[in-house]
Amino acid sequence: MENKFLDAMTFRHACKEFDSTKKISDDDFNAILEIGRISPSSFGFEPWKFVIVQNEVLREKLKEFSWGAQGQLPTASHFMIILSRKKNSMMYDSEYIEHILKDVKQLPQDVVEMYGQFYEKFIKEDFKLLESERTLFDWATKQTYIPLANMMTGAAYMGIDSCPIEGFDAQKTEDFLRDELKIDTEEFGAAVMLAFGYRKDEPSREKARQEMDSITQWYN
Repeated sequence: MENKFLDAMTFRHACKEFDSTKKISDDDFNAILEIGRISPSSFGFEPWKFVIVQNEVLREKLKEFSWGAQGQLPTASHFMIILSRKKNSMMYDSEYIEHILKDVKQLPQDVVEMYGQFYEKFIKEDFKLLESERTLFDWATKQTYIPLANMMTGAAYMGIDSCPIEGFDAQKTEDFLRDELKIDTEEFGAAVMLAFGYRKDEPSREKARQEMDSITQWYN
């Protein structure tokens, strides 16, 4: 039986250079963003922001410290920086968490309080996410990889290529977010970059992955 999802996964590869003459339509890119928007997250707290950098001057500045995006930045139809919320936002008593529970989820006050207690225990005891300034940010960053993967696979389903990028200087990227894009870096940090477009060339080889029995272990 044909499996279109597996077909999309097989089609997808980390595209290092795109055909700069081809652009993703507004409708298709909005669909990709919607896939990211409705992605799941732990506790449903959506600790992400999708920043799309189309300006060529800004892309050239990004290229100076994004060694993993040298081929993608000049050629991608759309280039995204996925931000993750930092400790200020992700604490159990933050304004952001209260906003999600009250305004987005529209929960009654007693449920908000119960939810908050569960989350406080989770970050303090279950996952011990207050051990350092980075720990809670790193946990939130893990959540951003869910929409990252969903957007890449959704794009592949539409015949659109992508490439996830971690090859960048984190501090210089944070400086860029603050100084060039005027983003509050007390609330947000860069998690990962993501380029979209149409491949210039076909992959030079098939996907290389471990065999299934190397990555699975069953207890029946």
